[in-house]
Amino acid sequence: MHAGIIFFAHGSSVESANEAVRKVAADAALQAGVDRFEVAFLELAHPTLEEAAARLIAAGTERITVVPYFLTLGIHLQRDLPAIVSRIAAACPHIQISVTAPLDGHPVLASVLADRARNAI
Repeated sequence: MHAGIIFFAHGSSVESANEAVRKVAADAALQAGVDRFEVAFLELAHPTLEEAAARLIAAGTERITVVPYFLTLGIHLQRDLPAIVSRIAAACPHIQISVTAPLDGHPVLASVLADRARNAI
């Protein structure tokens, strides 16, 4: 079964912010050994999650995992993301689609913040 990843971020009207997300996602895909991936945005940028899923499906992907590029399980991940995933699943019932946890709670997050704090002092 062909699997693909979608790194899903909020999106910004500042294109350099969206490009930064694309760069981190490409680096993460490389580190994870993932060759089928897309970056998608909730708003203010493209592609949308639906558009990214369509690209993966057109490339023969049968299982999609959405990796939220969000720090916490806020309203976008509690309300918006499940609604979008439900629409994709309803439109493409032959595709398996799942969502990972947000970045919050990951053991290295505190280390990253500590590194920033140490460098600022």
